[in-house]
Amino acid sequence: MPSIDRALSPKACAKRRAQLMQMVGEDAILILPAAPERIRSRDTHYPYRQDSDFWYLTAFDEPQAVLVLAPGRKHGEALMFCRERDPEREGWDGPRLGPEGAVDALALDDAWDIEDIDDILPGLIEGRSRVWYHFGLDTEFDLKLIGWLNRVRAQMRMGAQPPHEFLELGHLLDEMRLFKSADELTLMQRAADISVQAHEAAMRAARPGIHEYQLQAEVERVFRMHDAHPAYSSIVGAGSNACVLHYRDNRGKARDGELVLIDAGAEYRGYASDITRTFPVNGRFNPAQRALHDLVGKAQAAALAMALPGNPWSAIHDAAVETLTDGLLSLGLLKGRLKKNIDDGSYQRFYRHKTGHWLGLDVHDVGEYRVDDLPRLLEPGMVFTIEPGLYVSSDDDTVDAKWRGIGIRTEDDIVITKTGHRVLTDKLARSADEIEAFMAA
Repeated sequence: MPSIDRALSPKACAKRRAQLMQMVGEDAILILPAAPERIRSRDTHYPYRQDSDFWYLTAFDEPQAVLVLAPGRKHGEALMFCRERDPEREGWDGPRLGPEGAVDALALDDAWDIEDIDDILPGLIEGRSRVWYHFGLDTEFDLKLIGWLNRVRAQMRMGAQPPHEFLELGHLLDEMRLFKSADELTLMQRAADISVQAHEAAMRAARPGIHEYQLQAEVERVFRMHDAHPAYSSIVGAGSNACVLHYRDNRGKARDGELVLIDAGAEYRGYASDITRTFPVNGRFNPAQRALHDLVGKAQAAALAMALPGNPWSAIHDAAVETLTDGLLSLGLLKGRLKKNIDDGSYQRFYRHKTGHWLGLDVHDVGEYRVDDLPRLLEPGMVFTIEPGLYVSSDDDTVDAKWRGIGIRTEDDIVITKTGHRVLTDKLARSADEIEAFMAA
C-alpha cells in the first residue's frame, strides 16, 4: 500500500515534471505561476488554495511563485522563483521555504528570489523556440510574460533568439491529470473515507426542526477533524430546496416528513471527493419519497454497470436516462412512449443534469469527454462521479401533490480498473433500506 503522502513526495512530482518535459522536447520552455492570493474584504484574504497544476508538479503551497521547466538545460531543468525567507513576515504569515529550502524540499535543480524574476527569466526564455503556458487564466501574469518576451525580441539585433511559437499548456497537463496513479488513488480514497464519515455524522444529527446550516456544520466539522477541507461549497437542501441543483443558502429548516439532500465532499492533500445522499430527516421515507429514491438508485446501478474499461463515457449517462425515464413513465410522472420521451428530452423536466464528471485535484476535474468528436472511452485510472437525480418542483401542478417538492440525488466516486471499476465511496449507506437502518441505529 502506498504511503498516504507519497503522491505529494518530491520524487513523485519530479517524475511528473520529467514526463511533461519529455512530451514538449528540448527546445521548449514551460512557465507556470502559482495561484494568486485573493482579497476577501479590504485587507483580509480568502484561505489560500494553490493552483491545481502547480500543486500537481511541485506540492508547493506558497503564493508568489513561478515554476519554470527548461528541458535539456545544462545547469538544471526544474527551476523556481519564490519568496525569500523573511523572519519578520514569517512571524505574521507563517514559515517560508525560501529558494534554498525549495531546492532541497521539492527536488528542484535551482531556485531564485521571486523579486529577481524580471532579470533572470528573459534569459531562460531566450533560445527556446516554443513557450508552453496557460494563456488567459491570469491577466496580470499574461502581461508580465509579454513584457519578458518583448525584452528578448529587443535583443534580436544582438543575436538573441526569441520563441516563435506559443502553445496552450492545459491540454498536456489535463491528459496527465486525467489518469490517476496508485499514490493519487490512495489520497482520493482517504478523501472519500473522510467524506463518508462526514455524511454519517449528518445523518446521525438529523431531526425534525434542524437547520440546514447545522447539518452543514456537522459535515464540515468532520472534514476539519481529519485535516481536510470542503472541496466545494457544501449543499444542504431540505424539502423543496433539494430541487435547486446548486443550492448553497443552507439556512432553511428541515420539517418533519421532509427529505434532506446533502452534496458535500472533503478535499484531502489537494484531492477532492464528491458525495450526495438524500435521506428523511425523521429517519423514515414515505411511499412517494421511497418510490423516487428507489428509482434514482436503480438508475445509478444501471449507470454503474456501464463503468467498464472500453465503454464510452456517454454510456453511463444514457443508461441512467433510460432507467429514469422508464421509471417516470411507470409512476405516471411522464406519459407516452419511452423512446419519444428520451428523444425529445421530456425527461429533462425532472432530470436536468449529466450523470457525472471527472474528479481529482478539482471537483470538476480536467480532461476531455470527447475525442475526435466521439465519446471518450473509459480507461483504467480515470476517476469520476455517477450522480443521477430526480427533482419535482413544488410549483408543478401537473403532477400529483404527493410528488411535489421532492428532490433526490445519489452520488458516488468511481475509479476504472483493469477489469471493471471500484466505488471509492461504497461504505456509505445508499439505498432507502440502508439509510433507514443506519439512522435507526
